[in-house]
Amino acid sequence: MNLYGIRAIYRFEMARTFRTLSQSIIAPVLTTSLYFIVFGKAIGSRMGQIDNISYGAFIIPGLIMLNLLNESISNASFGIYMPKWAGTIYELLSAPVSWIEVLIGYVGAAATKSVMLGLLIMGTARIFVPYEIVHPGWMIAFLLLTAVTFSLFGFIIGLWADSFQKLQVVPMLIATPLTFLGGAFYSIHMLPPLWQEITLFNPVVYLISGFRWSFYGMAEVDVALSLGMTSGFLVLCLTFVWWVFKTGYKIRN
Repeated sequence: MNLYGIRAIYRFEMARTFRTLSQSIIAPVLTTSLYFIVFGKAIGSRMGQIDNISYGAFIIPGLIMLNLLNESISNASFGIYMPKWAGTIYELLSAPVSWIEVLIGYVGAAATKSVMLGLLIMGTARIFVPYEIVHPGWMIAFLLLTAVTFSLFGFIIGLWADSFQKLQVVPMLIATPLTFLGGAFYSIHMLPPLWQEITLFNPVVYLISGFRWSFYGMAEVDVALSLGMTSGFLVLCLTFVWWVFKTGYKIRN
């Protein structure tokens, strides 16, 4: 294992984050604060409780997941796309690092940024809404698993994209709508029976439900199923990245 290579990639990507601190960290935290003000205070005061949880506290896991998914995908996709765009990807491919070391460097940095952001949002939520975490260990586990999985997915998008516009297609047209429709701001049990069944085809439902369970001990779908779905997607992404580096798809031409 080339630890020097991994560290070089990781430090370079983390340095880019701190050079664009206002865009990478401050902007998402401020945006989420507005969600808490509008939904948690203005609307939440009229919503009452959901499963004995105040509405402001109920939406905290959903808001964290909304930012975690978007930032994980965006950070990882932009990180690997830039060497392709600038033509320096060939230096990376000719360096004495394996595909798994490249993956650890880029995905590790993207996941670190996302976890930092998630913890900052969690701290910001304390200013607006009082809440307790029933299973802190599982909360960290879900946070890390989701950040790594979707950073890996973002890495795939960065390999696939051949323009800056394509980098935004999946986060804007797929990830964000699925998160909003995945129970981020409501319980799926509030939907009519038919729509509850349809919603279960949304993979983000399982992420938000498992994460919310770690906070409040209540889940809309089985927690083991949430873990299984996320872990299965992680394995699928790993397999695809291995195939890309083996065949050179989108990186050698």
